Parts: sequence; C-alpha cells; structure tokens
Amino acid sequence: MNTIQLECFIAVAEYLNFSKASRELKITQPAVSHQIQTLEEELGVKLFNRTSKSVTLTHEGGLFLPDAQLILKTAMTAKQRLGSHEHFISLELGCHNYMELKLFPPILKKLSDEFPLLRPNIHLVPFPSLLSLIENNQIHAALGIKDDQRMSPLFFKELCSAPVACVCSPEHPLSKYESLTKNQLTGNFIACSPRQIPDSIFTMQNSILVNLLPEQRFFAENIESAFALAKAQLGYTLYPNIAPARDPELRYIPITNLPRISFGVYCQHKHDQPVLKRFLTLISQYMKDGAEDTENV
Repeated sequence: MNTIQLECFIAVAEYLNFSKASRELKITQPAVSHQIQTLEEELGVKLFNRTSKSVTLTHEGGLFLPDAQLILKTAMTAKQRLGSHEHFISLELGCHNYMELKLFPPILKKLSDEFPLLRPNIHLVPFPSLLSLIENNQIHAALGIKDDQRMSPLFFKELCSAPVACVCSPEHPLSKYESLTKNQLTGNFIACSPRQIPDSIFTMQNSILVNLLPEQRFFAENIESAFALAKAQLGYTLYPNIAPARDPELRYIPITNLPRISFGVYCQHKHDQPVLKRFLTLISQYMKDGAEDTENV
C-alpha cells in the first residue's frame, strides 16, 4: 500500500467519478483505475461498484475511507516533521459527531497557549471504528459514550453522567414539559442509523419504534441529520443531554425512567504523555464547569 494508491482511492471516493478524480490528481484515468485495482487486490476486497453510469462505494470501501484518510494524513505529517527542524507536538483526537466536536475548541485554545509547538488533529469517525484507532495507536484520545455492552481494553475517564433526553424543536408539543417518562413520548420519532450511535442508545430508540405506526417513523443517517429533522418539526429524537454540547436551537427534555448515559474520553491505559495528561485535566474541568453553569441557569 502506498500514498499514490490512497490518494487515488480518496479522490474517487470524494468525486465518485474516475474522470474528475484523474483531473484533480493530474494523472490519466487509466492510471487512477490501475492504482485502485492494485489497492483492491492488496486489500482483498472490492472498494467500488462501477457501472457505465455510476460509481459508488461498497460497504468495505466506506469502512476503509476513514482509515485511508488517516494513513495518508499520518504519512504527510511525518514527511513534514522529518523535513522540519521544529519538534512539533502531535495530538490526535477523535469524536463521533459535530456535537462532540464542539467540545474541543476551548480545550485546544488553552493547550496551544501552554504548548506553542502543539499540532492537534481531529478525526470525525463513525462509532464502530473510532476506538480501534486508539487501540492501534493511530489517535491518542476520543470522546464518546461508554457502551457497557461492548468490552474495551481502553481506559475510560467519565466526564459526565447525562440523562437521555427527548430532543425536539421549541414548537413541538412535548417541549412544554420540564421532564418526561418514556410512556409520555408521543408523535413522530426520528431514529438514527445504528452505525452512528452506541448500542445502548440504539436499544432505547428501538423500544420506541416497535410501538409506532410506519407513518410515525423517520430514519436519519446520522445524529446531525436527526437534529435537522427535529428542527424542521418532523418529530423528536433521543440523545444524551450533554450540557456543553447542546444545540441551542433545540429543547432537551430529560426522560426520567431511562438509564443515564456515561459520557467521557477513551485513551490508552498508559496515558503519561504530558500534553495528553493536560488535555484530560482541562476537558474534565470544562465539562464540570459547563454542568455547574447549567444548574445555575
């Protein structure tokens, strides 16, 4: 596997068109096809479904895309670091969605003030593959919900214990309540793809779906799409009420008879790197302050 193969694969995955990818890479289309073919042979899987009219990623291609992007980024970063006389400090972080992504900027601002040579990078990766990147030492730490249904060899530091909330627009009929029970949930429900949420949340949403008529069910590819449908007043969804990560355009109503969710940060058990240790301290304090600010409102 080499960087040319990865560049070709990523370009075709982005454009879903071999001609456009070849123009972007400034190489011939047959050369792009050859690089993809040799990569597929090396991996032992088919990465694209190709017809005379369309190109689509296979399931395996979709799974490999974030890995390819990470490998190429790592190779480019290593090349830059070796060619520089500066000793930059790498910090590779991960998260699952844009709500979690919102937690990083204030922490990275403080870290960069304390470590001027810090060069952080953030990976937005679907849930199933994110933890494996930590296990393989490809990223240092990742935010996420603790999933007790899956055993993980990683260290988990809890940042908050969050209630599961009914997330809806301020105009939704349920928004008038300060708290709800599961039996009080009514109306259209927006479910999220199981690839984008942990098993604990997926189990909760399934227990609601089974009691609904087909016309009351909406399905979203990811949590951002689910929130967009909720803002459009098409229904409500479920998500942990993590105070600093809340969307200000939505209402979060805690559901009192559903178990609370442990949200925190995953990393290797040996997390003695100074920048990583400081990151864990700063984000713990940030989450604590955010929870206290919410209670005082």
